[in-house]
Parts: sequence; C-alpha cells; structure tokens
Amino acid sequence: MSVSQVSLPASEEPEGAQPDDPSGLPPERYLDREESWLRFNERVLELAEDESIPLLERVRFLAIFATNLDEFFMVRVAGLLRRMVAGFPVEGAGVRLPRQVLDNTLELAGELTVRHARAFSERINPELAERGIELLRWKELSGDERDTLGDLFRQRIYPVLTPLVVDPAHPFPFISGLSLNLAVMIADHRTDATVFARVKVPPLLPRFLALSPSRYVPIEDVIAAHLTDLFGGVEVIEQHAFRVTRIRDLEVDEDITENLLQAMERELVRRRFEPAVRLEVEDTMSADVLDRLVTELGIDKRAVYRVSGPLDLSGLFAISDLNIGELRYPGFVPSTRAVPEETSIFTAIAERDILVQHPYDSFAASVERLIEEAAEDPRVLAIKQTLYRTSGQSPIVDALIDAAEAGKQVVVVVEIKARFDERANIAWARKLEEAGCHVVYGFVGLKTHCKMALIVREEPDGTLRRYCHLGTGNYHPTTARVYEDFGLLTADPAVGEDVTALFNHLTGYSRTGSYRRLLVAPQSLRTGIVSRIDRQAERQRAGQPARIMFKTNALVDEVVIDALYRASRVGVRVDLWVRGICALRPGIGGLSDNITVRSVLGRFLEHSRVYSFGPDEDEDAQVWIGSADMMHRNLDRRVELLVQVTDAGHQRRLRRVLHLGMDDRTSSWWLDASGHWVRHSRDEEGNPLRDVQETLIRERRVRSADD
Repeated sequence: MSVSQVSLPASEEPEGAQPDDPSGLPPERYLDREESWLRFNERVLELAEDESIPLLERVRFLAIFATNLDEFFMVRVAGLLRRMVAGFPVEGAGVRLPRQVLDNTLELAGELTVRHARAFSERINPELAERGIELLRWKELSGDERDTLGDLFRQRIYPVLTPLVVDPAHPFPFISGLSLNLAVMIADHRTDATVFARVKVPPLLPRFLALSPSRYVPIEDVIAAHLTDLFGGVEVIEQHAFRVTRIRDLEVDEDITENLLQAMERELVRRRFEPAVRLEVEDTMSADVLDRLVTELGIDKRAVYRVSGPLDLSGLFAISDLNIGELRYPGFVPSTRAVPEETSIFTAIAERDILVQHPYDSFAASVERLIEEAAEDPRVLAIKQTLYRTSGQSPIVDALIDAAEAGKQVVVVVEIKARFDERANIAWARKLEEAGCHVVYGFVGLKTHCKMALIVREEPDGTLRRYCHLGTGNYHPTTARVYEDFGLLTADPAVGEDVTALFNHLTGYSRTGSYRRLLVAPQSLRTGIVSRIDRQAERQRAGQPARIMFKTNALVDEVVIDALYRASRVGVRVDLWVRGICALRPGIGGLSDNITVRSVLGRFLEHSRVYSFGPDEDEDAQVWIGSADMMHRNLDRRVELLVQVTDAGHQRRLRRVLHLGMDDRTSSWWLDASGHWVRHSRDEEGNPLRDVQETLIRERRVRSADD
C-alpha cells in the first residue's frame, strides 16, 4: 500500500505553517502514529524472516508479531473506532481525518497479516521440518497418528467441548475475544435444514498437540476431524477456523467509584462483552459462512482478514521454547559484579551510586537483592515501592510481605490498571494487604507508572539514611531477563528527599512544588524536557557546542517533537534511538535535516529511556533516565519520573550506549521522512554490522572473566 499521503520533500525548504498554526512549523510535520506502530511490528516480522537468526528465535518473533497485533487491535484500533463513533478527532495533531487513518490502518494491518502467515507457511515451517520439527495438518498424519489423536480427543478434548447450534430457538452465541473457534455448517436430512454451529476450541489445552517431541498438530484440526462425534446423525458440510478480536480497554469512572479495586474486578467481567474489532478466518471459508459471521458480529468488512491457516500463531511460543540449543541464541548468564557480593548492599550503595543495565547485569543480584536484604535487615525501618507489573512468583513481593510481617512499615503503590496485568495486580494487592502492607492505588485519573523504591535505614551512628532504586523497567524478574533497562541505586540525600516527597504525594496527596534531581509527570516532565531541548538550541545560536540524544520506546508528543524541530533548525545535532512509534519526520531540509532516527530490535527488548543533553564531557551536560516515553499518556495521564544521573562515569557509560545504537556501523533500522524504516544490517562488502546487544554481552563476559 502507499505510505502516508502527506510528506515533505527532503531537498526543499518547508512551506510556512497554516495561518492557524502558531508554531511557525509546517502542518504536515507529523507521521501517523498508527502506521508508525504497524511499521514497528513490521520490523519484528523482518527479524522472523532473517535467516541469519537462529530458527527457534525466528519462530519466537513470529509469535511476538502475532501477540503485538492482537494488542494493537484491542487497544489502538478499538480507540480509533470509539473516537469515530463519538465524533472525536484522531489523537494527535496529524492532518488526516479519522476515517483516513482507519482505512490506512486496516489496509496495512491486513497486508502484514498476510505476510506473517506466508512467512510461517512458506519459510519458517519448511525450515522447521528440515530440522526435524514438524507442524503438520491433519491430512499429513499417518493412520496410526490419527488413531492416537482420536483416543486423545475422546479422553481429553471431547468432554469439554460444547457445540452451539444457531436456530430459531438458539440465538447466535457470544464469541469471546481472542478465542479460537470452528464455524460448522451441518445438514439434517430429516428436515432438509442447513444449520450453522459454533465450536469453541478449549483455551486451556495446548495450541499445538504433541504427537512426539518433534511432531505437532493444531488442536482445531483434531476437533474438526471428529465433528461427527459432536453432531451425531447429521452431515457436516463444511467447517473453518475463525478468531475474533474485541476491544480490551478499561473504562472505570473513578470520580464516582468509591472502591477502585472492586470496580476494576467488575469491569474485568464486563470487558469480555465488548464489540468486535477484527475477524480472522481461514482462506478456505466459504462466502456464505463468512457473510454470516460478519453480519452476526457486526464487524467492519475491512477488518476481516483471510489467511492461510493455522490461525493464532501466538501459540508458536511453545515451539520456540523447545530446548534445542543450536536453534536458539547462545546461552547468556548476566553479570553479578555490579554490586560487590562480599559486602552488604547498603554499604556498597553508601559508598557510591551504582548503575545497572539489565539483562547484562543481574536483576536478582542487584534490585531483588536490595529489597530482600532490606526485608531481612533489622536496621531497616520502612520500605516503599511502586509496582506496575510483576511476575506470578515474585521474590520482590514475597520480600515485601516478609518485611511487613517482621514489623517494618511497608507501603506499596500498586497500579491495578496496568493493561493486561489487571488480574495479577489485583491478586497481589489483596495478598499484600492481607500481610499488613499499606497498599495504595495512586491517583484518580492517573496511572502510576514510575519505577522507584525507597528504603529507610537506621545507620550504626543512629542517623537515618535513605536508599533508593529508580529504574526504567518494571520490578518483574522474568522480563528483566529479556528487557533491556537501566536502574540507579543511590543513597544520595537529594534523591532520597525527592523520592520521599513523591511517595508522600502518591499516598497522601501532598503538593510538592519542585524536585532537585527528578522530573515528574504530569507536573514538570514535559516542560523539563522541552526547556533542556531549548537550552541546547540557545547554546547553538550562541556558538557553543550543543547535542541532544534520546533513547526511548516512543516519540509522539507534539510539543517535544516541535522543540526538537526548532533545535534542528538552528543546527543542533539530534540523535533519536526509538524502538517503536516515532511521529517525527527526520531528514527534511530546513526542518529536521540535523535529526537522525534509528531503531534497534533484537534478542532483547530495548526498553530503557535515556535523555542526554549536551556534548560529551561538557561540564553542563545532563543525562536523565526513567520510566517516561515521549507520549501524551506518559506526560499527561501517568505519574512518571526521570532521575538525573550525576556520576561522570555513569554519564559516559550511558552516552556510550547511545552512541553504539546510533553508529552507522551498528545493525539498525533508519527512518526516512516518508515514515519508512530501512534496515541496515550489512556493510558494503556484505559483512554483518555490529550487533549492539551482542557487543554488550561480550563486554560483560570479559568483565566477569577479569574479575
């Protein structure tokens, strides 16, 4: 399909803004955020198609693409539809109308859906077969294998199936979101009636049934082959798999809700019945059956995608987890040397700030260790922590419970509205409350997204000292092994005072005017970022060296983007490392020709946020890390924080990572003014470019060996 219909020529001076645009910048300066997100997922798909990546990791990227697209429809497409129905404009300041954005979004999503299915059927699945891992359809099985699966069907599957027929006495059943189903047409020769029926694939059974450790078959194929067991005495005319995606965003009126926890629990039950926003069907489905589904579901025909089966390739995670070492990335053990093992972690932090980068530095040996030692240390009086996401078996939550049971004051700010983790966070909130922790749910209308922990400890001399952790990622030990994030461990009094004030703000609604080493959203983070961008522009105009470097997951906020445009216009070099969505157009003459945008995707999810202002080694340069992306939701509707990193060595380390990601010799995607990302993974001689993640892995191995 065509790219965004609005683009500015890179070789010409941009025309002036429209009369109603007071910025003095051209109105077509923003890329469409929905298309930008889909282009991000396209980069994930490119990794699945990359034959230089180990095969099972490519399978994992196929599954990641599928789950990403599910979430995109549940949230972003659903949001577009809601805005159109309500008559609201598209979020952001683009020039396209909501209908144009939706048309473009559905078309590009459809193209990527087909490409994804083909990547599996034409590339990945044949390569799996060559390596002895076979994902087969029913017709490819031997007679003995069919008999074995027949026994399995009767023993494990048949008892939990419920065929639902649609006739005058039985209305069309509700199809739950993301469930896999069979649409079945049956004929009753006694009445000459043809009837539609739906069979839901049990979600708790494996997506791919194992015939042996290396042979698998989709569960829907097994059910389809035994439909006569479900519909005895009638003829099965045709059957096809289909899958529905529904809106999955929460709507809770906090202004009139006295108990947010109970309201969230009710909303989670209600959410299952939200409208459908996407229908996926096997390309073998007849037009009559498809028309029936479209009509009954009330779905936009443009959101109907015909693909070669099997559907729901998120189930490929089970295949990607197969323990076949040569088909996966080489094993990697995080370094445990960031915090000295032979001394108390409090002694180590009191001596100097410690900067950790996960997963290269062990999460368990640093952040987990801090909370666990705090829970055990009799000198610790209080622990305060924010929890946005954590794991099912969380050592950190267990440590907080142990601390509360030991009589320490434990305060936990739990964000129960963390999208897709609401149930888990509600369960943790209940468990923490039962253990005697003070559990707070943050502010009305704001998500608490900042990542911070505060430990108050009585030192041997009787003074109280505050130890803090501030990070870019969640307190989640599982994702800490695959998400790249920075964390700062510090006993700096200024940070301790700031974090104490912020916790008091969260738990007691105190009003804090300013912070010394924090920028906090929604009060001061956007203005703090913009003022520092403007400061670099002032330096450039004054003939002083200036530089801006960002590493972020998303860059969408128009105020920040416009500030970057203004800085570029006066000659400031701006390097932006953006993993996902980027609404800024780089490389436009007279507007953004000093701006470079790169994206790195790979083994680990680049998740950290780093904001650097000023050239290397400049005494006035600043580096900030934290939880906030440059998006409306982060800057306006969440409690976020950035902390200033003041240690010169830590600043150099952070800037070096930024330089690595932006270096032309590093494998990455480059964004152009039209919104397209072009992959640069090999040099002119065809040799692989540097992998920034492998570089950091090797450095940790060398450091560990030296230790």
